[in-house]
Amino acid sequence: MSYSAQTSAGNRIRSLLDENSFVEIGGYVTARNTDFNMTAKETPADGVITGYGTIGGALVYVYSQDASVLGGSVGEMHAKKIANIYGMAMKMGAPVIGLIDCAGLRLQEATDALAGFGSLYLAQSMASGVIPQICGIFGSCGGGMAVSAALADFTLMEEKTGRLFVNSPNALDGNYREKCDTSSAKFQSEETGMADFTGTEEEVLEQIRTLISILPANNEDDMSYDECEDDLNRVCEGLEGWAGDTKEALRAISDDNFFVETKAGYGPAMVTGFIRLNGMTVGCVANRTEICGEDGERKELSGGLTSRGCEKAEKMVNFCDAFEIPVLTLVNVNGYQAVKCTEKKIARAAAKLTYAYANATVPKVTVITGKAYGTAYLTMASKAVGADIVYAWPQAEIGMMDAASAAKIMYADEIAASEDAAALIAEKAGEYRELQSSAMAAAKRGYVDDIIEAKDTRKRVIAAFEMLFTKREDRPSKKHGTV
Repeated sequence: MSYSAQTSAGNRIRSLLDENSFVEIGGYVTARNTDFNMTAKETPADGVITGYGTIGGALVYVYSQDASVLGGSVGEMHAKKIANIYGMAMKMGAPVIGLIDCAGLRLQEATDALAGFGSLYLAQSMASGVIPQICGIFGSCGGGMAVSAALADFTLMEEKTGRLFVNSPNALDGNYREKCDTSSAKFQSEETGMADFTGTEEEVLEQIRTLISILPANNEDDMSYDECEDDLNRVCEGLEGWAGDTKEALRAISDDNFFVETKAGYGPAMVTGFIRLNGMTVGCVANRTEICGEDGERKELSGGLTSRGCEKAEKMVNFCDAFEIPVLTLVNVNGYQAVKCTEKKIARAAAKLTYAYANATVPKVTVITGKAYGTAYLTMASKAVGADIVYAWPQAEIGMMDAASAAKIMYADEIAASEDAAALIAEKAGEYRELQSSAMAAAKRGYVDDIIEAKDTRKRVIAAFEMLFTKREDRPSKKHGTV
C-alpha cells in the first residue's frame, strides 16, 4: 500500500473490507499540475486511495479520500482515479463504495479539476441503475462532491464529523453554522432526506457492509439471496397491533425479524427499507400512522400522504425496479396531509410515486392493513396502477373517504331534518361501509385479490412472491418517461 494507506482513509478501507482483501490501484499517482508551486507539495496517491476487495466474499470497488493530502480536495488525477474505479466496476458488475472526506474542488488545478469532476459525474450517471453506488461521508463533502453524493443510491453520514453541503452554512444569507447547521448529519437526514443513515464511523461502515450483503451485485447478476432458516409458515400473532407502526410490522414478517430502514429521519409518515422473505431481498414501502417509542409511548401521525414520504418511497421503488428487487407495500392512508408546506409539492411528489409504481415491472405485492382512501390509495401500489397481488386485512377500509364523512355528504338533507342526527349518521355510515368501503366490497369488485388474517401475512406474501418469481412484463417502447 502507498503512504496514504496508513492514514484514516486507509484505516476506513481496512475496517470496511474483509481482512487482507484490499488491493490498491494507482497508489503511485500524484498531481501533475505545476502551477502555484504545486511541484513543491507532496500529494501521495493524489489524495484518494482506490482499489478493490471483498465484503462477505463479494467483490466491491472502493475509493477513500485522504484529508491529509490538500484537504482531500478533488484534482484532475484524483477524479480520474475514481472514474477509473467506476469503469472497472462497470466491466465486472460490482458495487462502488465511496468513503468521503473532501474539501471540494482543488483550486490550484481549476479547469483540469473541473474536467475531472465532470468525468466523475458522467461515470456515476452511466453506472446508475447498473451497479449499486454507496457513499459514506466521514468528513467534509462540499460543493461539487455533494452532487456526487446525491448521485449515489445510498448516502450515509457520520453523525458528528460528517458535513454535507453545496454552500457552507455560513455562506447563506442570514444564517451561520451555530444558528442552523445545514451541513450536519441531522439536517441532511431530517430536512433534506439526503442521508439514508447516520451514526458513528463504526456504525456507518457496518451499515455499508449490511447493504452490500443484501443488494444485488448489479442489475443482471443477482447474488442477494441468502439461506432462510426462519419458518416460511410462521404465524405472526398480534400483527394487527402494528397496523399503525408499519416499521414494526415489516420487521415482524421478515426472516428472523431482519429490517434495514432507509431515510428514517425524513418523512416519518412513510417507511422505506429492505426485509428478507424466504432469503430473498424485498424492498418495502409502508404508510405509518403512529410511532411506537422504546418506552411504549405512541406518537400519532396524520395518516395522510406527505410530499417527503412520496419522495422517499419513489426513490425506493425506482431503485428496486432497476435492480430487479420485488416490492412489498403496506397501505394505511386516509388521503393527503392537509398542511400548507405539503401543498407546495404534494401533487408533483404523488405523481412521481404513482409513475414509479406504474412503471416498475418487478413483482409488486400490496397489503392493505387499515385505511385506503381516495386517490392517495391509488398512488400506493393499488391494483389500478399495476400491483400484481393485493391483499387486505379484514378490518381494512377501502373507498373514497371514511364512511361517516360520506354519509354526512350523501344524506345532508335527511340529517338536517332528523331529530337524532347522530343515530342517523351512524346508521347510514354503517350501510355505506358495508356496501362501498369494506374489504369485502372491494374484493367482490376484484380490487382486492383476497382477504387474509393479519397473522398469516408472512406466509401469504412469501407465497405470492414465489409465484411471481418469473414475472415478465413489457412497457410501451419509448426512450423514457418524463414525470
